[in-house]
Amino acid sequence: MTGRSEPAVLPPSLRMRFGLMAALAALVVVVLGVLYADDSKPGTVDARIGAAVDGPGPPWRHVALALDFLGEPVGSAALVVAIVTGCLLLGRPRAAVLVVAGAAVTVGTATLLKSLVGRTIHGENLSYPSGHTAFATALALVVALAATGRLGLGRTAGMSLVLAAALVAGAAMGWAQVALGAHYPTDVLGGWCTALAVIPATAWLVDRIADRMADRSADRPADAGRRQRR
Repeated sequence: MTGRSEPAVLPPSLRMRFGLMAALAALVVVVLGVLYADDSKPGTVDARIGAAVDGPGPPWRHVALALDFLGEPVGSAALVVAIVTGCLLLGRPRAAVLVVAGAAVTVGTATLLKSLVGRTIHGENLSYPSGHTAFATALALVVALAATGRLGLGRTAGMSLVLAAALVAGAAMGWAQVALGAHYPTDVLGGWCTALAVIPATAWLVDRIADRMADRSADRPADAGRRQRR
């Protein structure tokens, strides 16, 4: 069931704050996209950060490769299946739907932005925003939102948990992408902000659709009862 008996994936107490966060994140994505449109070189900030973390030796390179694998098709699919399974076992079908929809919309948005912005790295490889970082951040946001609802956390605690999860996941995957030379640091920031902009809107939409489906299901028995009384 996806009815009202199940808590919303985007708690009402967090909607205003998440809306503001999503708007700010979208603004950052647009500003960075304009600044680095059709560019193929690192900016000043990119060069400084990249020089500090580029080319890690073992065992950190192995860690970076493992994180990178989680953003590749096989790794990301396995991760999504595992999280969806966990949501269903915990009786949270809305969260399961958000995992799939959120990941798909986030990655799709990042892919579209890459084509629109046209920033490249290592020749013709489109780099802005980082799809790996956007994907990892999106999943972290969904899991943290589900945990917030299940634990019944308040506004401050819930917001803190969600932002902390997004920061940890985004920083870990972003570090891996920069360390492996796959993205510029500003690509990573763009990917992180893409997830912050997309997931709240997707969660709100999932709740709206689920609530409407629940309302229609509730109306059917009532309509059937009225017809029988006639």
